[in-house]
Amino acid sequence: MSNILLTALLLVCASSEGMTANPIRKVVNMLQAMQKQVEAEGEKEQKMFEKFMCYCKTSGGDLTAGIAAAETKMPNVGSNIEEGKAKQVQLKADIKQHQTERAAAKQAIADANAVRKKTGAEFAQTKSDLDTNIAALGKAIAALEGGMAGSFLQSPAARSLEKLLAVRNMPESDRQEVAAFLSGQTGYAPQSGEITGILKQMKEEMEKDLAAAVSDENGSIGSFKELVAAKTKEVNALTAAIEKKTVRSGELAVEIVQMTNDLSDTEAALLEDKQFLADMDQNCATKSSEWDAICKTRSEELVALAETIKVLNDDDALELFKKTLPGASSAFVQLTSSMGKLRQRALKLVQDAQKGFEHERLKLHFIGPAW
Repeated sequence: MSNILLTALLLVCASSEGMTANPIRKVVNMLQAMQKQVEAEGEKEQKMFEKFMCYCKTSGGDLTAGIAAAETKMPNVGSNIEEGKAKQVQLKADIKQHQTERAAAKQAIADANAVRKKTGAEFAQTKSDLDTNIAALGKAIAALEGGMAGSFLQSPAARSLEKLLAVRNMPESDRQEVAAFLSGQTGYAPQSGEITGILKQMKEEMEKDLAAAVSDENGSIGSFKELVAAKTKEVNALTAAIEKKTVRSGELAVEIVQMTNDLSDTEAALLEDKQFLADMDQNCATKSSEWDAICKTRSEELVALAETIKVLNDDDALELFKKTLPGASSAFVQLTSSMGKLRQRALKLVQDAQKGFEHERLKLHFIGPAW
């Protein structure tokens, strides 16, 4: 601080307080107050700067970690989307295959029912014919063995045997002999028993045919039931598989949409985070540079204030004060009459001296009587 500024301060204090106050002490007190204010503001700004730099460090670390996580996540999400689409294609193919197989199983049941119905009807007809023929043969044998051949020839059973002879696979000689018997062309000789033997043989063969037909029918029914049961089970299993895979396909479609949206959001957030991080790095670097300048300026201010206080507290300050102010021999009236000019001079000195200090904290604001 220059002697001019010091002189101006002394003149201002002297003009404001009168000769009764010590102007040097006034200036020292003011400068010490400024010194404390600069130190207090420095501590406050230091805390704010540390908080800002902590934000730069922690937020930057969080952003960097978030960017790294997003860059790792995106390929995984993209891979999951492709995998989901492949699964969905496979599920649709499986569903189509299951539907084809289920339709074939249902058709197999329908065909088996048709065959069973036809086979059952054929068996019923065969059994009915065999039962009728066996019954007719039984009556014929009983009539012959009872000596009632004549009455038998007049019965419906005789007519059934005539029809049987027309379709029955048997030796022709036996067919002719039985036909002659049924037509009444030959008499019956009980002692020979030829016709009775033929009829009994025919009856036994028909009973075997009936037993074989019943066995075949039972086997056919069993096979039909097994086939229907197996195909029904297959239909139920395929239906369950179709329903399950249809639901899964729907869920997978929703998941693919969600993953696609997630990927899009992650890409957008990644771009924003990178841009924000770049801006934040620049802002933090700028703030750090500004802070260095502020610290340098504040340090210079504190040195200037300390040196000025030291000068004012030195013995030489008294001599400066005596040289600046009017002598004791001057009349008080003369000092009072020229006080206005003295104030104007001091103000000009202060204003000129302030031009050499750039920082706002060194600008002095004087409160006192109007000039």
